[in-house]
Order: sequence, then structure tokens, then C-alpha cells
Amino acid sequence: MTRHSDFPELVQAFFTDRLLRQRQASPETIAGYRDAFRLLLRFAAKRLKKEPSKLTLEELDTPFIGEFLEHLEGERSNSVRTRNARLAAIHSFFRYVSFQEPSCADLCRRVLAIPSKRYARRPIAYLTREEVLLVVAIQTGLRVSELICLQRQDVMLGRGAHVHCTGKGRKQRCTPLRKEAVKLLVAWLRECSSEPHASVFPGSRGGALSRDAVERLVTRHRHTAARCCPSLKRKTVTPHVLRHTAAMELLQHGIDRSVIALWLGHESVETTQMYLHADLRLKEQALARIVPMGVKPRRYRPDDQLLAFLEGL
Repeated sequence: MTRHSDFPELVQAFFTDRLLRQRQASPETIAGYRDAFRLLLRFAAKRLKKEPSKLTLEELDTPFIGEFLEHLEGERSNSVRTRNARLAAIHSFFRYVSFQEPSCADLCRRVLAIPSKRYARRPIAYLTREEVLLVVAIQTGLRVSELICLQRQDVMLGRGAHVHCTGKGRKQRCTPLRKEAVKLLVAWLRECSSEPHASVFPGSRGGALSRDAVERLVTRHRHTAARCCPSLKRKTVTPHVLRHTAAMELLQHGIDRSVIALWLGHESVETTQMYLHADLRLKEQALARIVPMGVKPRRYRPDDQLLAFLEGL
């Protein structure tokens, strides 16, 4: 192999040349790909007993990538969707390598042939009004990446209170804040730095929280809240469940799906279709309008003369 096909150099070029310079990928995309490669390199270091900087491309062949994907699901208990997202990052890297190093084309072809795993779509999880925790996350419906990137200058707490964020595809949007969220943020921000670029939700070192830190916080607060709300003990609560809860709150209050898509920053209104399937109360209301089996349907006739007059107009 040539010097240019050195694995560490290819990884660095993939992030700096391909993702940052050519594609101008968003910080969220960079973070997702970075996390995938961090996990892959740690797995390789443990399995192959080699430092990441000494790995070769040939060692990351199809069987090895397959073992890594099994590790994600089996040992890390990642969902199939997370497994597929990690695989997408690996595919993107090997697609880049196939153009940069034609001599590695056969290896790249085999890795790119690894398919995404199909999975059954389960009903989405969300919290009821009694189970609500972490009010700002639930009320805004922001993604984890959007929450941890919030800065002081993005939060407006005066008249027309709202938060400003940049979401997927660099789309910018403003999300209104209700009174209870404003009250909590006012108290919270008194304890934080007042610098415009300071993180709204800082970690122990003052910088923005990591995704893992947010997950740990959600888990910790779920355990605390479960003491007063036993139904939480039966639920797995993740940061994304809080986002689903925001959508369900809007849907159950009669908000149109197009507005919900706009609120959450969805690319398409069809993405919100899953919330309709998740709401049992909407299905019960629809069922209540159906004439029971065995009962002959008949035309409605008012039992009052005035109503009969109005019906006849």
C-alpha cells in the first residue's frame, strides 16, 4: 500500500477534506460521525490490541465491521436505528476511500455491501402530563444537539419569550416559551455566566454538556421523579422521549400537524404522522363516532321544533 493509504491519514482527511471542506457538513453531522469513529477505534484497540494510530485499513475488513456492529447491539445495547447510523458513517468513509485509493476498491466494495438492518417500528414513547420532567426540554421539543448548543444570546426572556436555535440542515427557528419555562430559566440563568456565548446548560467545566451527560441527567431525574410518579418506573426515558412528549402535547391540544412539524423543525409534515399512531385517545375518539355493529344506522332527527326548523333551512 502507498503512504497515502495509511488509515490514520485517511480518517483525518475524511473529516477535514471531505466533511468540512467539500461537504461543509453541519456540526451535528460532524459530531455524529466523530462518535461513530470513536466507538470503532476503541473497539479496534481492544479487539486487535493495537493503538488507533497504528491500525491499517485492511484490518477493518467486512468481518471486523460486522463484529463491531454486533458489539453495538449486544454489549452496548444500542438500538437498530443507532447501529444503522454508525454504519452510515462507516459507509461514508469507505466511499471516500474508494475514490482516494483505487487500490483499496475491492475492500471498500465489500464494506459498502454491508446492509442496514431492518427493524420493526414500535409505537413511540412519550410522557403523560403527570410524568413530565425537565420542563424546558419538553416544552420546546428541541433535539439534544440543539439543547446543548444553546447560548445565553439565544434565549429571550422578556415579552415574546423564545429560544433561537440552528437545527438539522442549518435551519434556524424560534420556539416560544410558556410562563413556567420562562420562570425556570430566569432562576437557572441567575446561577450561570452572563456572557452572550456562554452555554445555557453548562457542564462541570463550564462548556456545553455532552450527549452522554444529558442522557445521564435524564436517567437520574427519572429515578428521582419515579418516587412520586410510579408509572415512570415502567418507562425507558431518553432525551428523545422528551421531544416526542412535546409533539404529543401539541397534538392532544388540537394543533395541526403542519404546525407541529414547523415547531420541531421536521423536514416534512409526514414525519409527524407517527404521533397520530401513538395517541390512543385519538383512536378512542374516532371509535366512539362509529355506529356499533348490529345497530341499524338512521338519520338524525331533532326532537325540538326550533331545532327541526333550523335543520330544515
